[in-house]
Amino acid sequence: MIILNGKETAKIITDEIAELVKKRKKEGKKIPHLAAILVGNDGGSITYINNKLKACEACGFESTLMRFDDSVKESIILNKIQTLNEDDNVDGFIVQLPLPKHIDETKVILSIDPIKDVDGFHPMNIGKMTLNLPSFVSATPSGIIELIRRYKIDTKGKNCVIIGRSNIVGMPLSILLSQNKEFGNCTVTLTHSQTKNLKEVCKTADILIAALGQPLFVTKDMIKEGAVVIDVGITRVEDKTKVNGWRLVGDVDFSSVAELTSAITPVPGGVGPMTIASLMMNTLKAMDLKEQ
Repeated sequence: MIILNGKETAKIITDEIAELVKKRKKEGKKIPHLAAILVGNDGGSITYINNKLKACEACGFESTLMRFDDSVKESIILNKIQTLNEDDNVDGFIVQLPLPKHIDETKVILSIDPIKDVDGFHPMNIGKMTLNLPSFVSATPSGIIELIRRYKIDTKGKNCVIIGRSNIVGMPLSILLSQNKEFGNCTVTLTHSQTKNLKEVCKTADILIAALGQPLFVTKDMIKEGAVVIDVGITRVEDKTKVNGWRLVGDVDFSSVAELTSAITPVPGGVGPMTIASLMMNTLKAMDLKEQ
């Protein structure tokens, strides 16, 4: 059984990007610049943003964080997005989700210039991805594909079951893995809350991807022996044996499932770091596209 170590893989990618940026700096060329908008004080969002800013520093990128109180008017956020759209020094930017309920997330996403949409959420980027055209692919699906590629996981003709149909992970990942290209060509089943006989469906999977946000949902009796298991979920659960009183777990019950698998991602240290590495790759790509 192989541990698909996203933390180590992301470090390799970050080091590769850092070397490219050093070369650009020596040549007097522009350094990639990622901006981020954070609304409110959600602990998870603050952690995610801080990790992204740390990754920018490790890659040698410029970064800018714009923070707003959770009572900020929607119009102010939309105006800030337009400013970033027009700022030639900013290569790409993100608006950290979720947003407060009074701000329309769809309106926000649609207002982002697709060529700076390094989160890959704009319909234009999703449409291009669907047609297998050059685009920004949302960071988590892109990071999973990159992890599969780096570990040379055979996907051709494999049965892949994805649990969870979100627009951010499950849906785009189902498209990427079914496309006719290297580290694609899977036969994909996209399951969800209305799927019947889910356990039996999961047991057909050569590659099982859990992205539903329910801790420890995937158990040993849902896994085919030798399957590759990729766990996208991460949830804080109570654990009185820990000093801080909690621990992080994924959607997969790792302790019972791992022994059956041929490869599996840990939580933490699996998909999460790859998501951030993928965002860095998209930012570098955004700068390259501007120069073409």
